[in-house]
Amino acid sequence: MAERARPPRLFLPGPTEARPEVLEAQNRRLIGHRSDEIHDLLDSIQPRLRRLFQTDHRVYVSTSSATGLFEAAVRNGVAERALCCVNGAFSHRWADVVAANGKAHDRLEVEWGAPITPELVVEALERRDDYDAVTVVHNETSTAVTSPVGEIADAVRERAPDALILVDTVSSLGGIDVPVGGWGLDVCLTGGQKCLALPPGLAFAAVSDRALERAREIPDRGWYFDWLVFERYLERSETPTTPAITLLYALDRQLDRILEEEGLEARFARHEAMARHVQGWALERFGILAREGYRSNSVTAVENTRGIDVGAMNAFLTERDMVVSNGYGKIADVTFRIGHMGDHTVEEMETLTATIDDFLERA
Repeated sequence: MAERARPPRLFLPGPTEARPEVLEAQNRRLIGHRSDEIHDLLDSIQPRLRRLFQTDHRVYVSTSSATGLFEAAVRNGVAERALCCVNGAFSHRWADVVAANGKAHDRLEVEWGAPITPELVVEALERRDDYDAVTVVHNETSTAVTSPVGEIADAVRERAPDALILVDTVSSLGGIDVPVGGWGLDVCLTGGQKCLALPPGLAFAAVSDRALERAREIPDRGWYFDWLVFERYLERSETPTTPAITLLYALDRQLDRILEEEGLEARFARHEAMARHVQGWALERFGILAREGYRSNSVTAVENTRGIDVGAMNAFLTERDMVVSNGYGKIADVTFRIGHMGDHTVEEMETLTATIDDFLERA
C-alpha cells in the first residue's frame, strides 16, 4: 500500500493542530473502563475540567461530537418549547435538533455576520412567556461572531427566570473567557477539537443543579444522553458507556498544559493577540464578515472581496504545509475562514498570512 502524504498543519476553525506531546500521551496501555485506574483518571480530570469551565458544577465527559450534546441539552432541558437564537449554521442546526426531538420552538434569527444581543432576546421573551429554555451559540463558528452571552444570560434571568440557559461554546471555551459560573449558565457544552486542541472525539457539558432537576421532570429523555444517567456514573467516577480511553489520556495531558503550563489568562491573551493580527491583515486585504465589536478571538471569517479561488489558495498553502477553511454553508467561497485557536502562536499566524500574501501576489 502506498504511503499516505503527510497532511498539512491545520489552521481550520476545528479540528485544529494537536501538539505532539498531546498526541503521544495516547500511546499508553489501555485500562478497563470500570477499573480502579479509570476511577483515578476521571477523579483527576473532573476538578480540572471545572477549573477550565470556571464552575463549581459537574462537567460531563461524552464520547461523541458536541452536536450530540445539542440533543442532550434538548432532551433534558426542554419540556415543551424553546427559544432558539440563530445567527449562523450551527445555531441553525441546534434549532433543527430541537425540532427533530419533537419540541416546539421559535427562532430568533438575524443575518449571518450579526450577533445575538440581549435586547433582541428581551423582545422575544416579551412576546411569549412559556419558554422552557433559550439556546444560544456563544461563538458561531460559521460566521466568526461572538455574541455577549453573559449579558444575554442576565436578560433571560430577568425576563424568564424559569427558562434554562443552554449555550454552545464549541469554538470558544479554552480560548475565549467563558466564566460559566459567573454567567450562571445552565448547560455549557463544547468539543475537544477546537480551542482545547485535542484530537476529535470528546465533548463536554457543564450542567447546573437547576438543569439536573429539570431533567428529573421531563419524561422520555432517551438513555445515551440522559443527564441523570451521566450523574449516576459520575458519582462512581465512571462514564455511562465505554469512553475513548486514549482520548482521556490526551485530555489529561492537555489540561496540565492549559491550566498549569500556560494558564487560562495567558491563553486568552494569546488568542486575542492572534485574532488582532489576523483581523488587521484581513481588513487591509479583504474584509471581515463579523460586525466590529463582535469579532471572534478564535476564528475569522474573511470576506472574499477579491473573488479569489479558495481551492487554489489552499492548494498553494498545502504545498507549504498549511491549510485554511472555506466558508461554511451558504457563505462558502464568498468567505474563507482562518482558525487562530488552540495551541497556535502569533508567529505561526504571521507565517500563514505572509504565505497567503505570496499567493495573492502570484495570482
